[in-house]
Amino acid sequence: MPSSLLLSAHFLLPSKDRISPFFGQSPLRNPGSSSAGTLSPRQWKWKCSSSAQEQPPKQQQQQKKPPRRSPTNKSEPNADPVGFLSKKGISDRAFAQFLRERHKAYKDRKFELFSRFIDLKEASAGYEILGMHRHREHRVDYMEWAPGARYCALLGDFNDWSPTENSAREGHLGLDDFGYWFIILEDKLRDGEEPEEYYFQEYNYVDDYDKGDNGINVEELLKRINDEYWEPGEIWPLKSRLEMVAKLYEQMFGPNGPESEEELGEIPDAETRYKQWKETQKNDSANNLPNYEVIDDGRKFDMCSVISDPVTQEEFRAKKPPLAYWIEMRKGRKAWLKKYMPAISHGSRYRVYFNTPDGALERVPAWATYVLPDGKKSYAVYWEPPPEDIYKWKNKRPKVPKSLRIYECHVGISGSEPKISSFKEFTSKVLPHVKNAGYNAIQLIGVIEHKDYSSVGYKVTNFFAVSSRFGTPEDFKCLVDEAHGLGILVFLDIVHSYASADELVGLALFDGSNDCFFHTGKRGHHKYWGTRMFKYGDVDVLHFLLSNLKWWVTEYQVDGFQFHSLSSMMYTHNGFATFTGEMEEYCNQYVDKDALIYLILANEMLHDLHPNIITIAEDATFYPGLCESTTQGGLGFDYWVNFSASEMWLWLLENVPDRDWSMNKIVSVLVSNQQSSHNMLLYAENHNQSISGGRSFAEILFNRPSEELIGSDDIVFRGSSLHKMIKLITFTISGCAYLNFMGNEFGHPYKVEFPMASNNYSFNFANRRWDLLTEKGVHSDLFNFDTDMMRLDENEQILSRSLSKVHHVNDSSMVISYMRGPLLFIFNFHPEISYETYRIGVEEAGEYQIIFNTDEISYGGRGELKSNQYLRRTSTKRSDGCRNSLEVALPSRSAQVYKLVRILRL
Repeated sequence: MPSSLLLSAHFLLPSKDRISPFFGQSPLRNPGSSSAGTLSPRQWKWKCSSSAQEQPPKQQQQQKKPPRRSPTNKSEPNADPVGFLSKKGISDRAFAQFLRERHKAYKDRKFELFSRFIDLKEASAGYEILGMHRHREHRVDYMEWAPGARYCALLGDFNDWSPTENSAREGHLGLDDFGYWFIILEDKLRDGEEPEEYYFQEYNYVDDYDKGDNGINVEELLKRINDEYWEPGEIWPLKSRLEMVAKLYEQMFGPNGPESEEELGEIPDAETRYKQWKETQKNDSANNLPNYEVIDDGRKFDMCSVISDPVTQEEFRAKKPPLAYWIEMRKGRKAWLKKYMPAISHGSRYRVYFNTPDGALERVPAWATYVLPDGKKSYAVYWEPPPEDIYKWKNKRPKVPKSLRIYECHVGISGSEPKISSFKEFTSKVLPHVKNAGYNAIQLIGVIEHKDYSSVGYKVTNFFAVSSRFGTPEDFKCLVDEAHGLGILVFLDIVHSYASADELVGLALFDGSNDCFFHTGKRGHHKYWGTRMFKYGDVDVLHFLLSNLKWWVTEYQVDGFQFHSLSSMMYTHNGFATFTGEMEEYCNQYVDKDALIYLILANEMLHDLHPNIITIAEDATFYPGLCESTTQGGLGFDYWVNFSASEMWLWLLENVPDRDWSMNKIVSVLVSNQQSSHNMLLYAENHNQSISGGRSFAEILFNRPSEELIGSDDIVFRGSSLHKMIKLITFTISGCAYLNFMGNEFGHPYKVEFPMASNNYSFNFANRRWDLLTEKGVHSDLFNFDTDMMRLDENEQILSRSLSKVHHVNDSSMVISYMRGPLLFIFNFHPEISYETYRIGVEEAGEYQIIFNTDEISYGGRGELKSNQYLRRTSTKRSDGCRNSLEVALPSRSAQVYKLVRILRL
């Protein structure tokens, strides 16, 4: 019998008897498996249009050829790689050409990345499969990237540190073409227990971990699926399909089948056969099977001509997968523990073993989530706490405020005792203080695991692990959750600009090769800090770094990142060069284009997947376009840090007498980047002034080499007054975000010095003197001032207002005045002269009232302004280019904030 006749006969059979290659397989699939392993409805491309049928086979094959996947994002058609230049008034042709070349390289890099991963979401989800994870099928999976290794194994407490018992081998995937190793640790059956009846049996280890321990019968579950879920005709058992084949075979080749062509008779054409079959279906009311239109033109692949009924097709696609039944089939944690011994227990130490061309190596896994880095030998710790010990999140993420008031802190030095403080101590003692002080965000430094404690946490060794010095992962989750409950955002100071050069704990020479994660040669080493520089042009390194960002957001629910020391990664000279501000310095041969592309990808990924995430760029070179949109040629950050203010204040305090301070220089530095002020983060001092071998402003101002304040009250008053004025003008004159380092809000008197060999590993200066707040004196007064300054922004929304308008700067009188919204700020930096009547211009006529005064007695001032001097009315006398003016009293070394409370219409 001709094969075309068999195929035609097959299509003429009723749909309930026809073999369907689409419904033949069970729709049940493992919920834990990758979605890439199953076909979505959009991938069932078996419906062909009539126009496609009329084309020659060669044209059809050309049409089926998959198009090149677009390497750009959705907004790419509107992308302008030089879009922000006109906005910023930049007309440098060389820099514009560099941006165009960078955009082209960015598209190529994205295409390369998407040839391995579907999109940025998948490219940043490496933590879901890499590292050590418990699988639902009573086993633990381990995956690691080590392209330079020839053999990979796990060793630890669970196998008596044997390098041969648990290794990547044939039958367990082993090593793929990209250098990823895969190892399976099978749970061991307990004595007297039998293996699983079904190879796909799963267990609930965490969520609803007792569900399924009732021993449900699989046959009953499959029957329930057929009765409750599937409509008649949507799924056919194997037996009925075989019966249909036998029926067809018997019809054509059985004893009652045609013996000759005469008996077979003339075979009608396909259209006639189809109409005859369709007539038999009209009166079949019991037939609830899907309807199909069949066009059989006698070709070899007639299945491509099947066109399904749109209504039936949409009904089927609308059905949710029967995952509930599949989940119900799982057994619970109790059943698992009764049947199996875990292959590796919670808290077990382990390392990864490599055999390389240079010999055997033992390393801490790169994707380990908990590490013990101290001691002679470092270990990773398998972290799988029992369900009752897993932290349960209680609070939602706070809404992003209009203005950021960031409290920068280090957990280890947050206590008052000479020791390393913990996450729990920070949560119970420091977080309430931050809330009371009026800050709405904390920025944590040194949280990510690092071996060298004296590095302040910047020489990171294990990028996916919280520092074990401070506590466990659950403790850090509690810290973040409690902060969210207080309405405080949590930012991390992330270090992707370099990594520790430690080989035993960190990533250096991880697989024995010198170019796994980092550049080779001089480019792979920081010029001065002895750290390693990432190879940002490598797809697997990008996969690692992007996944690291998303890990902290998803696992620990952090709200943002400050990208530390971008100049170290953006330039091959690591930022240690003289910058004059010429545009050529931002596009010459020393600029690392791969690093810039990584920053663009990182910001795109974070803002696309988590729209409320905040990213802050810490770049001392003020690279153009830091906070511009990536579609307009920028890097995509939300804020950039202005280093100039803190450096200026430090220089003035240490080198210039008070009387010689230049008001014009102060203003020019603070407002030098007005065009970018709406994205600027300012601070008077952060951890750099206290930690990096320097002194805090309070230590400089109060000059306290001993335990007690020395000198007269004038020294204390001078230090307190300047401390308040420096903070207030930095806080209010420019920018829309403010940062303060832990303890500086009350003028912490000492620098920070971590324990190291030079100080005999002393903790004397590795803490904070919180006890000073309980004493009446200068420190409690400074804290009261800082708290009210934060409350001033909370009430008046200073940081979120438009840019300030500086209209009065006088070096002779040492007075600065500016408007920001309805607020008038006046500063008298003169160390000796107080002004009884000082004229300041204002544009709006009316009554102005003092709402904030640094000379208040409660702030450690002298209270020279009387109550009748707090409300002032304008006069029509012009001043400072304004239509009206105020006559105000200005005590020396003081600042006042006036608010327009009543408008006068003349």
